[in-house]
Amino acid sequence: MFLSKLFGFLGQNLALDLGTANTLLYSPKDGLILNEPSVVALDVRTDSILAVGREAKEYLGRTPERIRAVRPLKDGVIADFEVTRAMISYFIRKVVAGMRFVKPRMVICVPAGITQVEKRAVIESALQAGVREVKLIEEPMAAAIGAGMPIDEPRGNMVVDIGGGTTEVAVISLSAVAYSESVRVAGDELNDAIQRFVQDEFKLQIGENMAEAAKMHIGSAVPLPEPMQYRVAGKNLVDGTPKSIMLTDGHVREAIKEPLNAIVAAVRRALEKTPPELVADIATNGLLLAGGGALLKGLDKLITQHSSLVVHIDDDPLTTVVRGTGRSLEDEAVFSKVYIN
Repeated sequence: MFLSKLFGFLGQNLALDLGTANTLLYSPKDGLILNEPSVVALDVRTDSILAVGREAKEYLGRTPERIRAVRPLKDGVIADFEVTRAMISYFIRKVVAGMRFVKPRMVICVPAGITQVEKRAVIESALQAGVREVKLIEEPMAAAIGAGMPIDEPRGNMVVDIGGGTTEVAVISLSAVAYSESVRVAGDELNDAIQRFVQDEFKLQIGENMAEAAKMHIGSAVPLPEPMQYRVAGKNLVDGTPKSIMLTDGHVREAIKEPLNAIVAAVRRALEKTPPELVADIATNGLLLAGGGALLKGLDKLITQHSSLVVHIDDDPLTTVVRGTGRSLEDEAVFSKVYIN
């Protein structure tokens, strides 16, 4: 009993943003301590793990038959339980010395539309990875806390968190989610759309990493003040030879138009289904844009055009959610109401 209490006192508290694209770990003591791609490389013959995170992402599209590079999460939830467990365990061991003896407590952020089965999978994967106790928090709530929004007040606050697999749209008031919608359209879908566009328009097959690089360099939701270009390379679908082309920002904007329209439509639906008092608050306070998708050039302007809302982008949108998750750990008495399990 004494040892259990001692280990509980010494054990680290960790916040985990288990994302489709990236996994982030945050410690209230040390801040952001890990930010790695949610990718695992496996040896098909032995089922052993060859690489995890940043190194494994380089394997995507480049592996021989005996090696498989996988993303164990899809659309914000666990698609491969065993690989997810191994990935979480690897990341925790990487940042927590002596985990064998002192297991950490953890708060994990999850999509707002997560099912009970998916919740159970997240909790079990963390416990089997060596975590002592697990709590869950919805991603939009975590983003609101991370951005310092007054979530405990009787005022409407709107959050749009665009990750890799899902876009979370939520209205928050009195430390609870008044309305939420989880759209399975986000950063990965933008990458896929760019790949399809290049294939259809230029008969060029490019990889996922190449499409993501084009999105990050020249992607935009509205026309840019100055045109931009980015060279992409891949395989000529006509004869199988290497080929490269120069993509313009206009090409990328055309490619990602439909996925962006789906995100904007989710924002409009949220406003339609939210009580008028909360909508009036949102009109005054504006909308918070978080997640990696917030970095897409001009996305705030596109949302404003279609919703008439002022859009605020968090100072560090990539870490908004995990910072909010970590902050809930720092003052659990204040934020105890936000946990959903």
